[in-house]
Amino acid sequence: MEQNDDIRLIWSTAQTIRNNVGRVMIGKDEVIELLVVALLCEGHVLFEDVPGIGKTTMAKALSRSLGCSFQRIQFTPDLLPSDITGITFYNQKKGDFEFRPGPLLSQIVLADEINRATPRTQSALLEAMEERQISVERSTFPLPRPFMVVATQNPVELEGTFPLPEAQLDRFLMRLRLNYPTKNEERQILQRFKEQQPLQELHPVVDAEQLTRLQRAIRKVHVNANVENYIVELIHATREHSEVELGVSPRGTLALYRASQAMAAVEGRNYVIPDDVKRLAPHVLSHRMIATNQSRLHGHDMEQVIVDILQSTAVPVEQ
Repeated sequence: MEQNDDIRLIWSTAQTIRNNVGRVMIGKDEVIELLVVALLCEGHVLFEDVPGIGKTTMAKALSRSLGCSFQRIQFTPDLLPSDITGITFYNQKKGDFEFRPGPLLSQIVLADEINRATPRTQSALLEAMEERQISVERSTFPLPRPFMVVATQNPVELEGTFPLPEAQLDRFLMRLRLNYPTKNEERQILQRFKEQQPLQELHPVVDAEQLTRLQRAIRKVHVNANVENYIVELIHATREHSEVELGVSPRGTLALYRASQAMAAVEGRNYVIPDDVKRLAPHVLSHRMIATNQSRLHGHDMEQVIVDILQSTAVPVEQ
């Protein structure tokens, strides 16, 4: 009974967050739901799309919907690791060294244009994203929970950027794209933003303590053995595909498993179905794969490879 109560609470909370963010973002219900799924998994999200599409606005709308601490970091080539983690300095008044925390010690962190920072600064995020802690000199500081990094990058402008290495891409639970709005959606955007700024009017609809409880609850969502085998088959297919040089790692297997549990709960179920896995696979797996040189020459992307794998892998039937 307690688990069903948790599922109902997750479903209602997800609806509330989605409606709140939807007051700002028009026609992006699918992306908002995926963002909520990542939030419940305490996973990180990379928004990759052209400028002006609303990536930063989406991240800010999510942060304003949560009763969590929030910091935005504008990544630039001259940004240093200590600028985001914090520094230890000598306090003359106290006569002792003191740690001044950086913006990374927040619950929701927006890493804007992450690919404009140097690899040295990008790598400062690795420990935080995976181990939920940062190391400054000889001290280690745990990060507040929940903790989520929402990063954005522009795939069009390549001059003056530093592409994220595979090790860091693998730490993002999902890679999402917003895409251009339809004509009707763009007219709605004009009407909504003509005289007001909806982002400034958003208020928190869930607090950090409740969110942490829901994040624990999704781990109890049941995953049938057949669905587990289906996930494993998909992962191994990425390692054996002719257009893939490097397939999905075990971290990706766990990511797809956790995300499927969260998706089921967001849909109001206490069990995972194969459709949850199929819906999430392109967003969770494609950025964790490296294409062969021949595949790159032909312009094939990894999302299409995932679609091919989904079509060729047998889907378990309910027994």
